[in-house]
Amino acid sequence: MGCAGLTISHPFWSSCIDKRIWLRADWIKDHRAELLATIREWDCLIINDSEARMLAGQSNLRRAAAAILGLGPSTLVIKRGEYGALLFRRDRMFAAPAYLLDPVFDPTGAGDCFAGGFMGYLAQRDAGRTPDQAGWKDLCRAVVYGSVMGSFCCEEFSVDRFRTLTREEIEARFEEFRRFTSF
Repeated sequence: MGCAGLTISHPFWSSCIDKRIWLRADWIKDHRAELLATIREWDCLIINDSEARMLAGQSNLRRAAAAILGLGPSTLVIKRGEYGALLFRRDRMFAAPAYLLDPVFDPTGAGDCFAGGFMGYLAQRDAGRTPDQAGWKDLCRAVVYGSVMGSFCCEEFSVDRFRTLTREEIEARFEEFRRFTSF
């Protein structure tokens, strides 16, 4: 079991790394059978909204999520760039906005930093648990930490902001995010 971007021992993903096919926009269409066989074994899938629509063949993200969850993963995160992220399980949904920055310097790598923040939060909560075993509240907090980390990525070129980032800054932005979204 694994999460997108973390499980690369499958022959399909090994060939992706060798051939760099992940850079092509039509990778889901071109390698659908291999992809479906691979994600059937995953606990968690983190993809963007375009990939979710393409994978599920649905334009509506809620319907796309239901279709993708039917393919195997028990946890699905759909990244929506400047619009935030959606977390799905078969019986639940959580929506988080993106952290608003002014200005956005460079969004390159923000989605990967989101995924790192999401998985990093879960790993620090309990290193032995998979996303499938995590509680709903932890998964929702992980989405917010993902958004926080993605926002830091956008402040400078590529991931340069992480060279000076402190834990205190991360926690302060998380708390600010919590204040902005509570009602």
